[in-house]
Amino acid sequence: MTKTETTPAGAALVAIDRDAIEQIAGELLDEHADFRRLQQVPGIGPINALAILAEAGDLRRFGHHRQFLKFCGLDLATHQSGQFRGKTKLSKRGNARLRRTLWMAAQVAIRQRENSFRAKFERYVAKDRHDADLRRKAFTAITAKMARVVHAIIKSGDDYRPFVEGPVPGGRTHLCRSREGASATLWIMFGSSTWVSISS
Repeated sequence: MTKTETTPAGAALVAIDRDAIEQIAGELLDEHADFRRLQQVPGIGPINALAILAEAGDLRRFGHHRQFLKFCGLDLATHQSGQFRGKTKLSKRGNARLRRTLWMAAQVAIRQRENSFRAKFERYVAKDRHDADLRRKAFTAITAKMARVVHAIIKSGDDYRPFVEGPVPGGRTHLCRSREGASATLWIMFGSSTWVSISS
């Protein structure tokens, strides 16, 4: 933080600048489909959406989300030399500004009301909420999830669908259901060629 931001007057100037940037971005990019679509994701507002598009360009150029994670520096890397094998950690070799933007978006998302980012974070830190190392790893996992979601909605051209995962007896993973109550269809194959649909 700069000295200007630490004073009340400086904080007010930063807020004015942020509001002005949001207004300009809204005016210039309101018709841009990717800009609007990114803002549907929890934690991503006009400034974060603008930063993602400015730093990453067209996300459709990444054939797989792993390529986008590598571009962001959110991929895992292990230092090896002969018999020595170091710890596996983030490579941080990608775009630092994009990585920071996704990190900030993840921070905002886990502080919002119920969403899949917050649910994953809560599951991650359930063992020990006060373990700083565990929380750091959880924040990193949520940041990587944010990058995967951003890549998926832009590449597919679909709107963001918020899913909530509930507990299931027996430990099985069930079909995700939409928070808005949208219907889901499951196709089950019986025999060699008989398909049956089950709608919720």
